[in-house]
Amino acid sequence: MGEIQFYNTGYEALCSGLLAAFIAQFIKVITYLYTHKKINFKIFTTTGGMPSSHTAGVIALSTSVALIEGVSSLLFAVSLGFSLIVMQDASGVRRAAGKTAATLNRLVDEFVQKNQGVKPYAALKELLGHTPLEVFCGMILGVIVPFIVHYNNNIIALLK
Repeated sequence: MGEIQFYNTGYEALCSGLLAAFIAQFIKVITYLYTHKKINFKIFTTTGGMPSSHTAGVIALSTSVALIEGVSSLLFAVSLGFSLIVMQDASGVRRAAGKTAATLNRLVDEFVQKNQGVKPYAALKELLGHTPLEVFCGMILGVIVPFIVHYNNNIIALLK
């Protein structure tokens, strides 16, 4: 069996997308450590925050497709369309759901305080979506990572 080709294939695109999303989540853990002076690995598996890992992942995938197939390819058009929908969802619908959860949590807290006999409840998750800046930073990360992955191969190939 021959060597599996990584570069200029779907493996490169997939790995670039996963790597960009991983780096975005890792940045969130480091940021939390810096601001709270303690490590919290749960941040690694949560949604929301800076930068958007969903955006970083899908934009990295689209950028990889552009580098491999070209920007005039049908595959790039489909992947970019998918990426734009994910970005809109992250900063639109999911962000609105997070704001709604925050309002409901505040209302229920007030109700529980006024009615002492009421059982406490599990608060709704509020950090669901992203601000436009968080999406933009995820997009920048999603463009940078595939360039590093793609052109790293060219450097290695020249050295061989």
